[in-house]
Amino acid sequence: MADYEVVIIGGGAAGLTLAHRMGGVNERRGRPLRTALLEPPSGPHTPPPRTWCFWEAEGGLWDPLLAARWRDLTVLGPDGAEYRSPADPYLYKMLRSTDVAAHVRDRADEHLDQRELYVTGLVDGPDHATVHATAPDGTAVRLRARWVFDSRPPPVPQDGRTTLLQHFRGWFVRTHRDAFDPGAAVLMDLRPPQPRTGVAFGYVLPLSSREALVEYTEFGRSALTTAEYDVALTDYCTRAGLGDVEVTAAEQGVIPMTDASFPTRTGRRLFRIGTAGGATRPSTGYTFSGVARQTAAVARALAEGRTPVPPVPYRARHLAMDAIMLRALDSGRVAGADFFTRLFAANRLGDVLAFLDGTSRLPGELAMGLTTPLGAMSRTTLDHLWYSLRTRAGGIPGRFRAPGRPSPR
Repeated sequence: MADYEVVIIGGGAAGLTLAHRMGGVNERRGRPLRTALLEPPSGPHTPPPRTWCFWEAEGGLWDPLLAARWRDLTVLGPDGAEYRSPADPYLYKMLRSTDVAAHVRDRADEHLDQRELYVTGLVDGPDHATVHATAPDGTAVRLRARWVFDSRPPPVPQDGRTTLLQHFRGWFVRTHRDAFDPGAAVLMDLRPPQPRTGVAFGYVLPLSSREALVEYTEFGRSALTTAEYDVALTDYCTRAGLGDVEVTAAEQGVIPMTDASFPTRTGRRLFRIGTAGGATRPSTGYTFSGVARQTAAVARALAEGRTPVPPVPYRARHLAMDAIMLRALDSGRVAGADFFTRLFAANRLGDVLAFLDGTSRLPGELAMGLTTPLGAMSRTTLDHLWYSLRTRAGGIPGRFRAPGRPSPR
């Protein structure tokens, strides 16, 4: 049995970011923490290469690895009306998962073991947790760790009222003429035909004057087939005036958008991070900024010798607002294209991005709320409050509680 102080399960954005931060933890402590990063062997369980997009100020953790960045962003309404402005104080950024993985691998020191294992079970304990796994050759492996951080996406919890899917397919395209401004991106283009409920939009992230990532996205209850996405992307490229394009690569995915709760602590020594730990913002599907805040907090706690419980990176009021918005979209009370057009047309872009990132302040949020479809959102808010009161009256599902500690009130 191998002994570690920290085991990180999963080599996605959350697992790689925490593994990367362990170098800083060891520098601060002076006594390195032996760490293992566990990923499934290459094969059907390996996620395909993908891009991670997010916004933050200049000088972020991954800036040296960025594939692209954009300061000027555009939102297009259903009628083609254009709302373009700088994203100040933010930049919209793109990372490639392969670049992050290679960077973490290349900078790993003797205190970080990267192991290819199928994790089959976790056993909690008062002093350590045990990770049960299988090696590629079928050999059973056990690892013992003081702290275990699991970033594998779990099934969507059943305690949520509304669950939508953000589902998408993107083409990396090349044009035969200059067609893109490398310094400006289309964040949301609401001109595609809209579903009965939810919303559909395209976006364009230029990589050069002739190359870009063009994606078609929907918020809805069910995903499309690859053929249906390709039809939508072909139509969107025509709407965007790109003409014939050469598709050099593609990416596709589904992100749950739900008001369900994702507890970050599941045992004395067991924690969840990333999407598994609630780092995905329910109203947007963006995860990377939540991962950054969550792993930074874990790293600080490890460096200071505290119990490293990952925080949920969003305020309770923001999660309540997200639940209301998801309900309004799913019920059809608001038309998604109208909702987002009003939001971006009436507010400074940087303020909207701050709200969507969970860093805005209440007075600005209230003012922003007045620019959305007020009647429909008010009715949905009352509906949400009534549902919450009935749910509380019926009992609150239990959460993990460490022995000897009073339950929270």
